[in-house]
Amino acid sequence: MSTTEPVSLLDVSVHLPGAPIGAEYYAQFAESDELRENRMFRAPRHRHHVTPGTTAADMVERAAAGLLERHGEDMVRGADVLITHTQLPDMPFYGAGGAIAHRLGMKPRHVIDLHNGGCAAFVLGMSLARTLLAAGEGRTALIAVVQNAAGQIFDQPTIRTKAQAAVPGDGAAVGLVARSDAAPILAVECRTYGEYAGDMTIAVDPPRLWWQAGPGEGCIGFTEAKITKVLARGNRQVPEVSYAVCDRLGLAPSDIDLFVSNQPNRVFLRNWREALEVPESRHVDTFDECGNLFAAGIPVNLDRAVADGKVRPGDTVLMGAFAHAGDFAGAAAVRWGGRP
Repeated sequence: MSTTEPVSLLDVSVHLPGAPIGAEYYAQFAESDELRENRMFRAPRHRHHVTPGTTAADMVERAAAGLLERHGEDMVRGADVLITHTQLPDMPFYGAGGAIAHRLGMKPRHVIDLHNGGCAAFVLGMSLARTLLAAGEGRTALIAVVQNAAGQIFDQPTIRTKAQAAVPGDGAAVGLVARSDAAPILAVECRTYGEYAGDMTIAVDPPRLWWQAGPGEGCIGFTEAKITKVLARGNRQVPEVSYAVCDRLGLAPSDIDLFVSNQPNRVFLRNWREALEVPESRHVDTFDECGNLFAAGIPVNLDRAVADGKVRPGDTVLMGAFAHAGDFAGAAAVRWGGRP
């Protein structure tokens, strides 16, 4: 049975694997690369890498520890809905949702693995959780997002020589969503741009399909032309969905208390601030500490803002992100309720 009770993002908890890895790690492997000077690939000072053998379920279990400590086992393990996104699935034929549910000791009514959300998967997960809970499909939901490609794909011997390899970092986060008025999700805007869905590709030399056996290690197929298109799309899409959310609330983006986004590189971070007229002091990012965290970027940055006292109960938090080569974008606003 549907309900008019608000749905809230109560809390987030995160995990960053291992000790920070400095930029000098990649500098020692750097080779001549026609994209080396491209502004998309200016390396962060640090990032984290998953260790060999670490699974998505391992990372989520560690990320969920903060929620368990603050909200108790009954609240977390008893969630009715589990929504997951893993950047690099441990197995190609199924997502990590079942393994994560088992690892956390959950028996949820719904387990949903998202893949189209990419870097905006946390916002997509909020939208889906809000819809399901408001429809009466449960009282609580967990959103678990994992970025685990940096220490795997981008640290392959022939890939870590490329400019693109130094930018990503690994991390995981879990969000707790519930039917509650404590930290209401005020509005969500998700948009799919299917015409761009094929523009992100895996490049292997010599060419082959990702699942075919053969020589050569895979990475993202960047070219100058593709980068130009992705920059234009990202610069447009994140402000578009963010303005759509703010319009619904009767606010200007410059009026929000905190802006939290994904963090592909410093160029996007600066351009989004300028487009939304948000000062740097109200746009939290961890790019130089964590690199591009893909879907984990928004919850990791929100967690950092809470820990650093940059968001207070009653503040309006705007989240915005785009995915892949621009085939999806989403934004959401939450009235932050504080952390137990």
